Amino acid sequence: MQSDNRLEQLLKFLKQEPDDPFLQYALATEHLRRNKLELALFYYESLVDKHPSYLGTYYHLGKLYEQLDRQADAIKTYQTGMQLAKDTGDLHAFSELQNVYNAIIRLDYEDD
Repeated sequence: MQSDNRLEQLLKFLKQEPDDPFLQYALATEHLRRNKLELALFYYESLVDKHPSYLGTYYHLGKLYEQLDRQADAIKTYQTGMQLAKDTGDLHAFSELQNVYNAIIRLDYEDD
C-alpha cells in the first residue's frame, strides 16, 4: 500500500537524519492521519522539545491535545506558539493559532 511505503520511507529518512524537524513533523502527521494518536503525540512532543522554533508543530499538537481531552495542554501549546509566531513575525501562523486559542477559551467559558 502506498501509505505504508510513505511511512517506511519517512522512517528510513529519519534514521539517516534523526535531527531533521521536517521528517519528525511528517511522521507525526502521517501517524495522525492513520489515527495512531499516541505515536503522533510522541513525534509532536519530541519536536516541541528538540526543535521549539518549528512553528508548524504548535497548531497540530494543540489540536491533538484537544482531541485527547487535554484542554490545559492545548491552551498552553497555543499560547507558546502564538508567542513564537509573534517573535518571528509570522502573522499567518499567529492568526491561525489565535483562532483556535480563542475557540478553546470560549468553549471553556461557556462550560462554566
